[in-house]
Amino acid sequence: MYSVLLFCIFAYIVFYHGGKSASYLVDVPRLIGDRLGKLWEIAHHGMRENRLLRAEKALLTILKIDEKNAAAYNRLGILYAKQREYRDAIDCFEIASSIEPSASSLHNLGLIYYETENYPKAATAFEQALRLEDNLAARHIAYAKVQEKLGNDKLMLHELETAAKIEPTPESYNLLLSAYESRGMNDEATKVRKRINRIADSTGQPKRLVRPRRVVI
Repeated sequence: MYSVLLFCIFAYIVFYHGGKSASYLVDVPRLIGDRLGKLWEIAHHGMRENRLLRAEKALLTILKIDEKNAAAYNRLGILYAKQREYRDAIDCFEIASSIEPSASSLHNLGLIYYETENYPKAATAFEQALRLEDNLAARHIAYAKVQEKLGNDKLMLHELETAAKIEPTPESYNLLLSAYESRGMNDEATKVRKRINRIADSTGQPKRLVRPRRVVI
């Protein structure tokens, strides 16, 4: 009789506390999700308000909870880049790319390599980004800048021409115009000027083109 009573008490304890534990485990993902959401909000506001230390702490805490969060590594890389901590920025972008390759993280990696004058690695990163997403003019322009540094004029001009086709804006055309003029490609430059003038006419801007300062690309 005594052993039966002990068994009943034990069964009650297991059932009662086991039920509470199960309920708690169900809530754990929601609690973690809520905490991550708050940390992302802190990081976002910190970056926007230039409170970089606060943003960094939030991002590092996110990575303690979710060590394979590519978005957090990418955002942390941007934060370090803003502070010119390029080595740390490169590490973050490389980790983000290894976890979840994306055009944005690879493009950011290329920008840092370009900034630190590591042009071969910058070219590789931009090429990888373009393989994932090649419909943005900015990616082609960035790749063109690297190719000029590497002395590949033909490829550089091709990328600027591609950028102008994707986004036929005065900005992209002016970059192409500057490249043509600096290389004595007068016929090509004349054609681009006409396109810029047509854009000016269609938007009601003065026909006379104000020459932009020379952009080093």
